[in-house]
Amino acid sequence: LRRGDGVTLENGRVASVNGGPPSPARLADRPEFAKLGAVHPSRLLQLETAQASSPRTAGIQRIVDLICPLGFGQRALIVSPPKAGKTVMLQAVAEGVALNHPSVILLILLVDERPEEVSEMVDWGRGEVVASSFDLPHERHVAVADMVFEHARRQVELGKDVVIVLDSLTRLARSHNTTGRGSGRTMSGGLDATALAKPKGLFGAARAVPEGGSLTVIATALIETESRMDDVIFEEFKGTGNAELRLSRALADRRLYPAVDVAASGTRREELLGDAATVAAKQQLRRGLVELPPEKAIDVLLAQLKRSKTNAELLAAAR
Repeated sequence: LRRGDGVTLENGRVASVNGGPPSPARLADRPEFAKLGAVHPSRLLQLETAQASSPRTAGIQRIVDLICPLGFGQRALIVSPPKAGKTVMLQAVAEGVALNHPSVILLILLVDERPEEVSEMVDWGRGEVVASSFDLPHERHVAVADMVFEHARRQVELGKDVVIVLDSLTRLARSHNTTGRGSGRTMSGGLDATALAKPKGLFGAARAVPEGGSLTVIATALIETESRMDDVIFEEFKGTGNAELRLSRALADRRLYPAVDVAASGTRREELLGDAATVAAKQQLRRGLVELPPEKAIDVLLAQLKRSKTNAELLAAAR
C-alpha cells in the first residue's frame, strides 16, 4: 500500500483497494506517480451541458468552453478579487464536469473557507467534498490538502481521470507559510522563502499522462485583497499554470456576470483541444472581443449566448 490508497474493509478484512480487488500483484505493478510522463492536455473537458441547473450556470459553462477551454490534465488558475463571483464560477465548473464526465473522480477541496460555504458545497451534492474551514488550525489545512492530492495520485497511477477543484490556492499557501519550519529568509509581505515549495508541488502534480489517466487541478488565486502576501503568492504561481481565467472586480461592480476579463483569460496550446475549424472560430471570436473594452466585451459575448442555444451554433455563426 501507498499513502493515499483508499482501502475498504468488510468484517475486518480488506475488501478493495482504490475500488479494485486487493491483489498484491495489481498493487505491485502500479507505476510511481513521480515517474509518469506529462504531455499537453489534448482531450477536451467540456463543461457545456443541456442539464445545467440554471441559465446563469449554463452561461458560465459556455463562456469557459469558449474563452478558456479546459482539457484533461489541465493546470488552471481562476484569478479572482473578492466578491467577483468566484464560488459560483467553481460550482458551475464542477457541475459541468460531474454531468458531462460521470466516470471522472471529482474532488472538491476547500481550504480555510467559511463553514457555511463548506455546508453549501456538501448539500449541493456534486463530487466528493473534502474541507477544512477557517476555524480549524493551519496544520489541519495542510494535512487535508496533502491527503487529497496523495489519493488523487494513487488513482492516476491506475489510469483514472481525476479532477480537483481547489478553493483556494492562496489560503493553502498561507497555511504552509504559517506551519513551515522557516528558512530564516523572508520575502516581501512576510512570506518565507521556502513556504511555496510544497504548494507548488501540489499544483504542479496536474498533468495528462501519455499512457492514460490524468490529474486536472482547477484552483483559485486571490488578488486585490489589500494583502501584500497574497500578491506575492499570486506572482509566484503566475505562469505555472497552463490555463488562466481572470475575473474582474470592475465588471462585478457593474453586475456583469460572469465577470470574466476576456483579454486576460486563455489556455496554452488551445489548438490541441478541438478540431481546426472549431479552434479557428474561437480565435476569430476572441479577436473581435479583445478589441473592445472589458465591460463591452462580456456584454457582447452574453448577447451572443442569448441568440444561440449552443456554442456550436454560436461558432458556426461567427465563421
